[in-house]
Amino acid sequence: MRIAVVGFGFMGKTHVKAIERLPEVELAGIVGRDQSLEQMLADPSIDAVDLCLPTDLHESAAIAALRAGKHVLVEKPMALDGAACDRMIEEAHRQNRVLMVAQVLRFMPPYTTLAWEMQGETVRTASFRRRCGKPAWAEWLGDPKRSGGGVFDLLIHDVDMALQLFGQPETISATGFKDSISARYFYRDGMTVEISGGWFPDGFPFAMEYTLQTDRITLDYHSDSGKVMRYATGLPPEEITLATAGGYESEIAYFAECVRTGQPPARCRPEESAGAVRLTLGMIAARARNGEKVAWKSE
Repeated sequence: MRIAVVGFGFMGKTHVKAIERLPEVELAGIVGRDQSLEQMLADPSIDAVDLCLPTDLHESAAIAALRAGKHVLVEKPMALDGAACDRMIEEAHRQNRVLMVAQVLRFMPPYTTLAWEMQGETVRTASFRRRCGKPAWAEWLGDPKRSGGGVFDLLIHDVDMALQLFGQPETISATGFKDSISARYFYRDGMTVEISGGWFPDGFPFAMEYTLQTDRITLDYHSDSGKVMRYATGLPPEEITLATAGGYESEIAYFAECVRTGQPPARCRPEESAGAVRLTLGMIAARARNGEKVAWKSE
């Protein structure tokens, strides 16, 4: 499969490096470095595009690419609002092309192991946290009209993971201010999920982590160590053996396989990515209620 990367900022460069490590995928060009979007869309030899653009450009670029007959992998967040996501999905169906959002946590070994470890378990609580200094590598990120803001851009990773593992909550609550948040999701069976973090002052170190408790075990991950630990009463702590494949390579290889086979991306459906956009915006709105529980119903 021949794929062109659109955008050559931090994430575009990350995707280019991943593509270059995949023997089954050929880098067909880089829009923003050696060709224009119009040239790329007019090239019949290019099968797909990998959109690594500012979030406010995702919808227009994806729809243009789909109408040109290209399959589309688009960076997270999928778009700035649910309606834009729906228009992208509708166009993909209309053009009979694969549309997938690069929710990379779904392909990163510390997170892919969660679904396996949860089998046969009753989950009681889960917490996901992600923090970093405000990014200085792209001015557009600091403009909420373009990026959606720090909570939206950063924590949509963890919101998507919670939705993949546990589905939609019944009620939500949140506190925090500016580019940080501490949110809770409440489920019908009494389970709770906490999502917290955001952007902090310059120099604040990046960290992502989770803790998941079931009736029998606790799973704990910190990016500092890179280890996923399993704890159980009466047993010694155990480090879980993780797959070695990188998340970016795995997500792009999976997208390429969907394009090759003509199958929809069941591991990362765009409808689920649209749901993550809606729920992330919902918890940001709930923050204004300062911890009050708000009924949640996805559109």
